[in-house]
Amino acid sequence: MIILGLSAFYHDSAAALVRDGRIVAAAQEERFTRKKHDAGYPKNAIAFCLKEAGIALGDVDHVAFYDKPFLKFERLLETYLAFAPRGFTSFRMAIPLWLREKLFQKSLLKDQLKEVEKDFDWEKKLLFAEHHLSHAASAFFPSPFEDALVLTMDGVGEWATTSVGTGRGNSLQMEREIHFPHSLGLLYSAFTYYTGFKVNSGEYKLMGLAPYGDPVYRDLILDNLVDLKPDGSFRLNLDYFDYCTGLRMTNAKFDALFGHAYRSPEGQLDQRHMDLAASIQAVLEEIVLRLGRSLAAETGMRNLCLAGGVALNCVANGKLLRDGAFDRIWIQPASGDAGGALGAALAGYHMHAGQARRLNGGMDAMAGSYLGPHYDTAEIQERLSAAGARFTTLDDDALVAATADALADEKAVGWFQGRMEFGPRALGGRSIIADPRSPSMQKTLNLKVKYRESFRPFAPSVLREDVADWFELDDDSPYMLLVADVVERRRRQMTAEESALFGIDKLNVPRSDIPAVTHVDYSARIQTVHRETNPRYHALITAFKERTGCPVLVNTSFNVRGEPIVCTPEDAFRCFMGSEIELLAVGNCVLRKEDQDPALKLDYTSAFELD
Repeated sequence: MIILGLSAFYHDSAAALVRDGRIVAAAQEERFTRKKHDAGYPKNAIAFCLKEAGIALGDVDHVAFYDKPFLKFERLLETYLAFAPRGFTSFRMAIPLWLREKLFQKSLLKDQLKEVEKDFDWEKKLLFAEHHLSHAASAFFPSPFEDALVLTMDGVGEWATTSVGTGRGNSLQMEREIHFPHSLGLLYSAFTYYTGFKVNSGEYKLMGLAPYGDPVYRDLILDNLVDLKPDGSFRLNLDYFDYCTGLRMTNAKFDALFGHAYRSPEGQLDQRHMDLAASIQAVLEEIVLRLGRSLAAETGMRNLCLAGGVALNCVANGKLLRDGAFDRIWIQPASGDAGGALGAALAGYHMHAGQARRLNGGMDAMAGSYLGPHYDTAEIQERLSAAGARFTTLDDDALVAATADALADEKAVGWFQGRMEFGPRALGGRSIIADPRSPSMQKTLNLKVKYRESFRPFAPSVLREDVADWFELDDDSPYMLLVADVVERRRRQMTAEESALFGIDKLNVPRSDIPAVTHVDYSARIQTVHRETNPRYHALITAFKERTGCPVLVNTSFNVRGEPIVCTPEDAFRCFMGSEIELLAVGNCVLRKEDQDPALKLDYTSAFELD
């Protein structure tokens, strides 16, 4: 049985294909269109999934969509009626779009599918899953657990913003929900907006900014904005928010509470913004911890699966794991809306069709999340030659050796290998990598390679067998979704003057033997690298360890700020020529910057809309 899952029309459109319960392919539309968070119909992602499976659309048994548009429209209408006459302006703007497009998504999907396969029987083949069920299915069904509690947290689906379910075998039962407008995701997004970052993409910046501040507003938030119960359930005080009726996330009363207006995008960051970030991060962590503890105590279940946009908050995930309420936690690497496409496909296979679920011998079913396009050597050579690139083709051992030598020489390397990752994190398939021991590397990568804010941290890729020797974690973290501290003996003692620094002044003080991946609070967003899922990346880090004694690399996504992660060899070459990456490894082809035609150099500093 073959099921194609789709998410589209809001943000992060994607397609995923499941054959007989196995995940064959999955990709976001943005990677093909080069438009970040592309919300359009994912025709390119669909075409890729079908090609990867070697089938036509007519061979698909079902197409499963990740949410139910009519229920979303019901929520829109009921919200505006509840707040009327407030919000008429936003209502007047939203309704024509809904009446023209979103309300009739079934018809839109039918028309798009019939363009590819004119005899597509959409009445029998098209399925719709509720938004939070899609998230929950994406978390439980690929997990390594026979049974687990499933917690889903995001902005909002149809009505649900937080939901709890129980997965056993091939069944998934959704049991309770918190409904809009009370939303942990929207609360965090309100502070994202207020501190000057873009909603639905800047939340990870807020999380990265938090360690520079102190949570001085934590009690103010809990006293005024959130009614938090001991079990983690909550209600928001809507007097301070404008997202129900207006075109902003927050309002003048919110401004008055914190004593200043919201920061304009690209405006100056000061200590207040860092303290706000630290405060809302502390509140989010408290809510997640209370939810986890109460659910574990109530159900007695020892395994937890997480999905939804809030599950990308790896700091909260790490604290939940260390809290010990659950023995094991598994997080869907594509936790946002893109992952809803995979969840819809898996829900269609296991729940609609009633097909059995087969566990994968202790590992999860995501294949390291390497589910996107890949290119063989001949195709890479052809594409790079057409782009004007000058390269050398090496055998496997020589490729790893040359790259490890460049890394040990503190060069920034573009690493384009195997299948592209599904989800927002680069995991050694489409990555920029570097030496974590360099005190200047974090600043260099941010300002000269990524063209982004200097405060943003980088993640370490570490051999799974060595993780506990460097970090306070001895568990799998293959998807860069858990944060843990660098172990004490790898840390550098701060001087009294350094310890007294505040805010962004903390940035350039080395804190450990691997300063490029050690955040200002000694934490790191860890990716454990496994020989079973990415043998070439594992071999590279092993070779780097042999040269330096360090089994860790800096790993950041292969793109510049505002650009989707690179998808094709041509994308990789353009980014290489538009940034200060010094070496590029595309499959077995190695490109050195000094060998390239200077006429092909690009200016990527303002090539993409800021994220």
